[in-house]
Amino acid sequence: MSIYDSLNPQQREAVFHTEGPLLILAGAGSGKTRVLTHRIAYLIEERQINPFNIMAITFTNKAAGEMRERVDKLVEYGAESVWVSTFHSSCVRILHRYIDRIGYDNSFTIYDADDQKSIVKGICKRLNIDTKKLRERTIINEISSAKNELISAEEFAKKYVNDFTKQELIKVYKEYEIELQSNNALDFDDLLMKTVELFKICPDVLESYQRRFRYIMVDEYQDTNTAQFQFIRLLADTTERNLCVVGDDDQSIYRFRGANIRNILDFEYYFQDAKVIKLEQNYRSTQNILNAANEVISNNKGRKEKRLWTAEGDGEKIQFKQFNTGYDEAEYIVSDIENRVNDGLSEYKGCAILYRTNAQSRMFEERLVTANIPYKLVGGVNFYARKEIKDMLAYLKTVANGRDDLAVRRIINVPKRGIGLTTIGKVQDYALDHNISFFEALECADQISNIGRASAKIIPFVDFINKIRDDLSSGHLISDVMQNIIDDTDYIEMLKEEGEEEALVRQQNIDELLNKIIDYEDNKDTPDLNEFLEEVALVADIDSLDEDNNRVVLMTLHSAKGLEFENVYLAGMEDGLFPSYMTVTSDDPMELEEERRLCYVGITRAMKRLTLTCARQRMVRGETQYNKPSMFIKEISDNLLSMAESFSIKNNSEDKVIKATNAYTQARNAFRSKVFETRQFEVKKAEALDYIVGDRVSHIKFGEGTVVKIIEGGRDYEVSVDFDGVGIKKMFASFAKLKKI
Repeated sequence: MSIYDSLNPQQREAVFHTEGPLLILAGAGSGKTRVLTHRIAYLIEERQINPFNIMAITFTNKAAGEMRERVDKLVEYGAESVWVSTFHSSCVRILHRYIDRIGYDNSFTIYDADDQKSIVKGICKRLNIDTKKLRERTIINEISSAKNELISAEEFAKKYVNDFTKQELIKVYKEYEIELQSNNALDFDDLLMKTVELFKICPDVLESYQRRFRYIMVDEYQDTNTAQFQFIRLLADTTERNLCVVGDDDQSIYRFRGANIRNILDFEYYFQDAKVIKLEQNYRSTQNILNAANEVISNNKGRKEKRLWTAEGDGEKIQFKQFNTGYDEAEYIVSDIENRVNDGLSEYKGCAILYRTNAQSRMFEERLVTANIPYKLVGGVNFYARKEIKDMLAYLKTVANGRDDLAVRRIINVPKRGIGLTTIGKVQDYALDHNISFFEALECADQISNIGRASAKIIPFVDFINKIRDDLSSGHLISDVMQNIIDDTDYIEMLKEEGEEEALVRQQNIDELLNKIIDYEDNKDTPDLNEFLEEVALVADIDSLDEDNNRVVLMTLHSAKGLEFENVYLAGMEDGLFPSYMTVTSDDPMELEEERRLCYVGITRAMKRLTLTCARQRMVRGETQYNKPSMFIKEISDNLLSMAESFSIKNNSEDKVIKATNAYTQARNAFRSKVFETRQFEVKKAEALDYIVGDRVSHIKFGEGTVVKIIEGGRDYEVSVDFDGVGIKKMFASFAKLKKI
């Protein structure tokens, strides 16, 4: 029996079509890796192609390793000579041999993120650029995006010559490139950019690799960026053009990393004689699950038509459940997993809870710990082990118990207060000598003889902690105290130095901690900080869980790509959460289409059973937000869904929540009105704005600034303001309430 007899007709066609450009549109669960490895085996064993002339490109070292392992099993001799590598590893090999042709030494250094930050920091200092307004991480991200699009420093300057907001960035990019070359160093994005440059400047080098790589295969082609596309296009620009790309435009979900879906959609434009083969038979999911995925993704316009099917039967209907609150949602999902495992219908490792953002894991983690169910958090760390959460809890522990030296030492210089390790060591010695706590020693800073001027930096920290304690003693709620800590320490501003994307994720986690505090307060007649910290400690202590593989899996939808589970719970399916509010209100239809592709990825992770859940109301940034079921659920036909009554852990759950919410809202509106803006899903667009680009305006939180850009959208105006204290912020006019000054 031939190894190719196990392939279906479309898979065999893809394996046997070896000459000329080939696009394999491989739907979710259609066996694309099987096709790629069998195609390599067919080239070597049946077509007698020298393995040395075959190149297979993947995105990760893990994927490359798995591909090589599979090829080794299929091919008896010669598989080790196939060039199986990631994009970046391939470029490193090429550059180490030929980079001297474009002005570098062959023994170049590759700079990591910390190296990049150090260089940018030094450049900004030399150029007198305020990194509070133009942050180092923002600069690095902008340069990275430019390089992914193969835009050099010179081209970047020409492109944005009339954009006043980019002028400092132009200067930094230019100096950054000069410094890298003088140090004979490349950053990660340079690996592709310089290889493309090498190929264009040195046609003999390109020709040598074209002669070697007569057959090129690229996996996950939908995730390629412009630089990767040009790298492959140049290598394949031969008379034969034996380029095979495998991908699924419906699973292109990394736009935020620079992935360009047009690379796969326009493949036939660049290779007009390309053969297109669709792999639509799915070996993972039941037909009902596939029908739901097909119906959702069919609403995207920017895609190639395909429809997944299976020979495995319809299976059970998709469970759709709407709950009163996010707590009820988590309670149901964990209870359902527990019941199915107890009844022998599932194993823990066959169950996955998927969600849009990392912050959503908190409720599920707490319920799983309470139920003594083992779990594994993929693509992140346990909620209470995240740095920003540990920082915030350390502040609360310091307020509650000044004798917790570990907590005090953790946050004494977070954010930075200029208190060095030498000073901290002297304070610690003083505490030991006088048998007092570290915080008590801080209170005596002006009496520590060898501490010098450092006491002037310590005293404001001590005063701040004591003020928070006084607020708590005088009746302030824990959530009020928490918000004061966030605001008065400028903790969010510190996070933004890591970059906008990282700061957003960490801020979402802090918001979720605030939600946890408010939930605790709503269920206690007399909330107590020590009691709250004890409650957190109980659910945060997961170190005692047995180390085995039979665990429930928690992960974001982005992390779930490429995986499969028998029983999937897709949680938080609400307009405003998934798709997000900013996506729905965006003027760019590509953003909503990417969210829909993410939903498609989530649905197609399920093998036998899929549950979609949402909540009527959910705590977001400390405020109750009322949401409708996701538009993606509405795109699924009713006959595919099993819609049961809303689940509630208590008969009076809804009444209790509404009463608690109303009472809480009335009591807190005055205090929180300056901190949170009410997020309504529908906004009323003003007929016109009373300010224009160049005007000075003021914002209730960010202070004064200059309007640098106004974009009129269908739902609202998007306004960009360069604030004096915090730099450029983008916001919707209806929410910003900017006042002309």
